[in-house]
Amino acid sequence: MAGTTKRGVILMNLGSPDSVQVKDVRTYLREFLMDERVIDTPYLWRSILVKGIITPFRAPKSAEAYSAVWTDEGSPLVAITRKQQKELQQLVKEPVEIAMRYGNPTMKTAYDRILAANPGLEEVVLLPLYPHYAMSSYETAVEHAKTVHEKGKYPFRISFVKPFYNDPGYIAALAESIKPYLNGGHLLFSYHSIPERHIQKSDVTGNHCLKSADCCSVDSPAHAFCYRHQCYATTKLVTEYLGIPKDQYSVSFQSKLGRSEWLKPSTTLRMEQMPQEGIKNLLVVCPSFVSDCLETLEEIALRERENFLNAGGESFTFIPCMNVQPGWIKAMVNLIGN
Repeated sequence: MAGTTKRGVILMNLGSPDSVQVKDVRTYLREFLMDERVIDTPYLWRSILVKGIITPFRAPKSAEAYSAVWTDEGSPLVAITRKQQKELQQLVKEPVEIAMRYGNPTMKTAYDRILAANPGLEEVVLLPLYPHYAMSSYETAVEHAKTVHEKGKYPFRISFVKPFYNDPGYIAALAESIKPYLNGGHLLFSYHSIPERHIQKSDVTGNHCLKSADCCSVDSPAHAFCYRHQCYATTKLVTEYLGIPKDQYSVSFQSKLGRSEWLKPSTTLRMEQMPQEGIKNLLVVCPSFVSDCLETLEEIALRERENFLNAGGESFTFIPCMNVQPGWIKAMVNLIGN
């Protein structure tokens, strides 16, 4: 089918440093944190903050953290995304490529590769591997892909799969990935946190998000772009699918950066609190991610496990991301419209 396929697919993920060398981690962090949708401050202040303060101090620590989870195939996130590409390719006729928002392979590389192999390409469907909408994840990936497409004057049109936080296939795949680990313990849904101001900036109504305690459960057009609402919606659908009572699960948010107000409760704080509340057997799943990465393998499976056990917890189970589980690969087939 090479050269005759009219449609292609690109899986889009966050990205990773090229190696665990401090210089490569520094390069990656600069690209990531200089994104105006990640640190949404004026360019001059962002440049001073990132290049002069954050990166010099964070790069060595991040390099050490990456070293703890690095594999023979390199970055877990990139390696797993390549495996997802391979598994998806087995189920669809369209050519499948991958692109990272930061680092390699770049968006341009993915466009060039898919077009070179298929000169008659008319459409590329892009699947951002972010279940939930956030300006610092889904939005920046989409806008970056649009910019690279426009600058490259590519002959094919592009379309994007919307956030799939409530897609039945995604919910079923996520729930089934959790099911084997259920053992009567408390299930914590730990989502990646974002600044509260990002929630408010994404509020298309201008007066709904974070305006009341129950804003996420009151119907509003804002929910189409509200990360917090979508996280809680995923949790509700998965726990209903699995039949888990409300007193046996909870939600927290991980990976805060900086001093501003981020979504709460903090996963790190909950690790300290739960053993004191009688929760000694804990299961943790990270639905913000479909591929295991630094934030799941090092932050949760290693550091937060240690925090929980040191606080008096007795059993800590990290539930891996869906990665290449067949249910998730089939869900991707449906998401791209096959």
